[in-house]
Amino acid sequence: MICVAFAPKDKIRPSGYDIGDIATDFSLKNVDGNMVSLSDFETARGFLVIFTCNTCPYAVAYEDRIIALDAKYKSKGVPVIAINPNNPVAKPGDSFEAMKKRAAEKGFNFPYLLDDGQKIYPQYGAQRTPHVYLLESTKSGNMVRYIGAIDDNYQDASQVEDRYVEDAVDAMLAGKEIGVTVTKAIGCSIKI
Repeated sequence: MICVAFAPKDKIRPSGYDIGDIATDFSLKNVDGNMVSLSDFETARGFLVIFTCNTCPYAVAYEDRIIALDAKYKSKGVPVIAINPNNPVAKPGDSFEAMKKRAAEKGFNFPYLLDDGQKIYPQYGAQRTPHVYLLESTKSGNMVRYIGAIDDNYQDASQVEDRYVEDAVDAMLAGKEIGVTVTKAIGCSIKI
């Protein structure tokens, strides 16, 4: 007799990266028209790869916090790399032209890339906007160190109690163990 065990649906890990995996590089078009790869940042200590978009209310609510994360950590070698994973045919407000306009309106000082053909977000396993992946530059490549939400309160930045991303980056930069490595990303589903 063969016995097969099935995990409950909510316990099945989606495909994509897990903590400790090495993320492959990519080459995606930035709102300035240039192609951007992680390898372009030769002195980076890591990256905050954030899947986000123009149209999701959760992503919009986090825009100022994403700008603040880039301002705080870019000078420490951990820049934000924002990627719009949505299909612009399904969500016209997430077209490349709309991305350029939004980046200019908000003053994004970080790359805002289009996942043209939606090839990168499935590699990462991103499911929501926003969905954050903290990568650490190592000799083996860009290692995934944190996956999930930016913090514990998308509605009100002043009410945040747990700053998951900041805590993870601070620990990584200090060479310490990251306390919380995975949280549930809260946001809109990626439009395919």
